Amino acid sequence: MTDKTEWQGQVGTSWARQWQRTDRSFTPLTERLVARILECGDVRRIADIGCGAGELSIKIADARRDANVLGLDISADLVSAASERASGSPNLKFAVADASVWQDPSFIPDLYVSRHGVMFFDDPVAAFANLATSAAENAQMVLSCFRAPSENAWATKIASLVPSAPSGDPHAPGPFAFADPERVKGILSEAGWTDVGFEAVDFDYVAGSGEDPVADALDFFGHIGPAARAIRMLEGDARIAFLDRLRELAHEHLHDGAVRFAAAAWIVTARKN
Repeated sequence: MTDKTEWQGQVGTSWARQWQRTDRSFTPLTERLVARILECGDVRRIADIGCGAGELSIKIADARRDANVLGLDISADLVSAASERASGSPNLKFAVADASVWQDPSFIPDLYVSRHGVMFFDDPVAAFANLATSAAENAQMVLSCFRAPSENAWATKIASLVPSAPSGDPHAPGPFAFADPERVKGILSEAGWTDVGFEAVDFDYVAGSGEDPVADALDFFGHIGPAARAIRMLEGDARIAFLDRLRELAHEHLHDGAVRFAAAAWIVTARKN
């Protein structure tokens, strides 16, 4: 589980420092997500929810020069990284904001987008209701989220290396909070969204590449995701043993010059009711 406070602190800082690797891990999904977004027709005000270090916002702003794009994230470090990357884009800006309560009368979105940035709301119904209230009539939404952990080998296999890993509440804010499409449809419907649709996307989650993909993957896992949390919590021999198992796992998934894991996501589409 990753809560809002962590994103405003250590987790957000780590993601800001590792944005090249996190972008790489999502590359095939990002390509499909952008393609779906560009199918939305004549939209002029696009808000990227949980924009992170800004890759999705930047790609959309580059593809839609006639649209104004606003990236929102609760992490000041991520917004700083995104702003630095996008300094040459006149139709793009970023702001530190909590989308669950964000409202800006000067920017009324006719399209919300998000790459894995919406699964961390404490009260998702209230958050999506606020987004609906803040949006233009007939506004659209295109977002991505992970499917079930069992379909995401990068998560389940790393979790299996930690014997005491707690199962937790599957609906708690975190990477898999939106894995159940019926739950997501219920949340969005209650919050004022309709025509909710789901597209399953399977992709390779690339954790390591370059001259030494295994070392690259270990360094990446040491900063991002469930392995980073385990490394922080473990001490002594337990920590050493975990790192040895993690290295073995990376070797097992080394294919064609990269450490790759199976990953599965939903692209969710909806329209303001």
